[in-house]
Amino acid sequence: MKPDPSETPSAPIASGVGRWHAALQWAFLLAISIVLAALLELTGIPAALLMGPMVAGAIVGMNGGTIRLPRLPFLCAQALIGTMIAETISPGILVTFFANWPLFLAMVLSVIAMSTLSGYVMSRLNILPGTTAIWGSSAGAATSMLVMADAYGADVRLVAFMQYLRVVFVAAAASLVARYWAGIDGPGPEIVWFAPIHLIPFLETLGIAIAGGCLGKWLRLPAGVFLVPFLLGSLLSVSGMLVIEIPEWLLAISYALLGWNIGLGFTRPILAHARRALIPTVVSILVLMSFSGLLAYILVRVVGIDPLTAYLATSPGGMDSIAIIAASSNVDVPFVMALQTARLLMVMAVGPSLARFVASRATPPR
Repeated sequence: MKPDPSETPSAPIASGVGRWHAALQWAFLLAISIVLAALLELTGIPAALLMGPMVAGAIVGMNGGTIRLPRLPFLCAQALIGTMIAETISPGILVTFFANWPLFLAMVLSVIAMSTLSGYVMSRLNILPGTTAIWGSSAGAATSMLVMADAYGADVRLVAFMQYLRVVFVAAAASLVARYWAGIDGPGPEIVWFAPIHLIPFLETLGIAIAGGCLGKWLRLPAGVFLVPFLLGSLLSVSGMLVIEIPEWLLAISYALLGWNIGLGFTRPILAHARRALIPTVVSILVLMSFSGLLAYILVRVVGIDPLTAYLATSPGGMDSIAIIAASSNVDVPFVMALQTARLLMVMAVGPSLARFVASRATPPR
C-alpha cells in the first residue's frame, strides 16, 4: 500500500526526472544505486546493498520520478529475505528468550507505549488527526501499519510518510552504529557473487519462500509475506529438514528491491502533504530511538549481550531492514529477530484496539 501521487487533490505535473521515459528512470535509478552501494560498501557500512538503493530511490522520488516498484517483486523480495534470516535461527534462542521473557515482554510493551504516547501528543497538539498520528507513530512493521491504518480510516499518505521516514532513520542509525560504534572496521568479507549453486537445496529454499509468502498473503497477516517464510524456514532449518541456500546475487536483488520500495515513497507530493508534520515527526522518531537505546543499555547490563545486538533488537520498526543489517553484522541474529518478532506480534495483537482507544481520547483542546 504505497502512497500514490495521484491520490493528492490534484495530479502533479511531471518535472525533473519525471519527464524522462520510465525505462530511462529505471536505468538512472539502477546506476546511482550501484554507485551508492559500492561507496557504502567501501566505507564498511553494513547493509550497503540496502542503504544504497534506498537513498537512490529517495533521490529519484524527490526529483520528480514517477516510477514505482510493482507489488509482486517487492513481496518476492520480502519472502526471500525472511527465508534467508531463518537460516540463522538456532534452538538456543528459545532458551534465552524464555529465560528472560518478563524482561523482553516489558521492553516490547515499553516501546509500544512510547510510540503510542508520541502519536497521542501529536494528536493533542492538533498536528495530525488522531488515528493518523497513532498509526504513523506505531512501532510495527511499516507495511503492516499501512494496511491497518487504511482499514481504520487514517490518512494513509501521512502514515506512509511517518512510517517510512522512521525506517530510514532507524536503518541509517543502525548501520552507522554498527560501523563506527560497535567496532565493525572496514569492508566485510569478500562476497562471492556467483558461487556454485546446490540445486536441490536452492529449489527447496525457493519453494519454502514462495509457499510461505503465499500463505502469509492468503492469511492476510500484517508482514505475513516476510514473517511466515521466516517462521516456516526457521522450523524446518532447526529440525534439519531444510538446508537454506540463496545465492548472493539473488539476495542483492532482494535488498535493492526493498530499498527502492522505501526510497521511492518519498515524492514531492507526499513531502508537500506532510510538510506541517515533518519537524514533529522527526522529533518523535529521535525520541523513540533514544528510548530504544536506553532499553538496549538495560539489555546489555542485565542479560550481558553485546551492545550492537541489543541496539538492533530494540530498534523501533523496519523489521526486514533490521534483519538485513543484523545479517550483515557480527551480532546474535536469532536474538535480534526474536525480540523484533515479539514486538510485531504484540503490535498486531493490541494495535487496533489501542489505536481506537487512544484516538478517541486524543481530541485536541480548543
